[in-house]
Amino acid sequence: MNDMDKLAVLIQDQREQLLAQWRRQVRELAAARHLDTPTLTDHIPQLLDELSAAFQVQSTSTIAEVLREGTPPAHGAQRLDDGFDIEEVVAEYNILRGCIHDLADTNGINLQGQPFRVLNRMFDCAIGTAVQTFATEQAKAVQQRREEYLAFVMHDLRTPLGAISLASELLSQTLESQAEGTKLQTVLGTLRRNVVTVAALVGKVIKENINLESESGHKLERRTFDLWALVESLLADLQPLAHASRTQLVNDISSEATIFADASLLRRVFQNLIGNAIGHAARGTVTIGSELPDADGVIECWVRDDGGGIAPDRLGAVFDKHDTDSREAGGLGLGLAIVKTLVEAHGGTVRVESTVGSGTCFTMRLPAKAP
Repeated sequence: MNDMDKLAVLIQDQREQLLAQWRRQVRELAAARHLDTPTLTDHIPQLLDELSAAFQVQSTSTIAEVLREGTPPAHGAQRLDDGFDIEEVVAEYNILRGCIHDLADTNGINLQGQPFRVLNRMFDCAIGTAVQTFATEQAKAVQQRREEYLAFVMHDLRTPLGAISLASELLSQTLESQAEGTKLQTVLGTLRRNVVTVAALVGKVIKENINLESESGHKLERRTFDLWALVESLLADLQPLAHASRTQLVNDISSEATIFADASLLRRVFQNLIGNAIGHAARGTVTIGSELPDADGVIECWVRDDGGGIAPDRLGAVFDKHDTDSREAGGLGLGLAIVKTLVEAHGGTVRVESTVGSGTCFTMRLPAKAP
């Protein structure tokens, strides 16, 4: 047998020793330290088979074609899920290349000439294919998060837009009997038409993004602040919606309650819950309340309405994206999915309790102070 035939046989015979040597070195990479052995090893045994076959064929002409259909694409995609970066993907292949060199040296095999070219062509092609797949999947994930974030923001814009529209309508009605209000009525009419236009555009963006996966990757800017003040400000903004449905809004948050959170994101959480409650409690009451923080530094707060409630068979799915019920005409089911996503991004939890005919209560547990 020539050197390449010998190396092909050695790779098969010494497979376990090669893998063990490779794993010891790869575990020095930050992303690999937490992985169990099967996940770390992944497609590397199949790659060794492909390498052994390449030495047996003793040709570089088919290596690129074989690897495009072989392990590198699957391995590159898996390493993205494992939390590797591109440099670490390249490093683990080069570590295996070094292990093959050590195997050849130990057994007196000369890697000069054709064996050297086959080995390097094999690993260079594998690295290129794996990295290309890794980068492609990473770009898709980033784009997906951006589109998802846009969909959620567009959804959240609908509530303040509705409040603006109702406020302008109320002003217009107030001025109808006043002759001096004619010019202002014209301005309000223009405002109302533009709000309708923007609301229609928001709805279009939401519909175009309806099939996206859940939002991820929030960057939290946390600080400690008074929860009562945040809720009171939000209730003032949502008052036109409540007035239109004759719903009473009650801020029962303790004046001593503080919370450690991203204020803008928490405002979105309460906006979705309160807006949802207003829609379900026409001529009723929506109460926002809280306990004081417990000994573990966790605060429990809730949004309760006395509306029609949620059927028991739907309770388990209310936080699923695109889940909606018949009371939300045209609803796309993003609101409660946003609530769950943002609460969990803070390390908190949210649950729902409801009785048909008596109302619904959404309860959140969130950190009250910095760790």
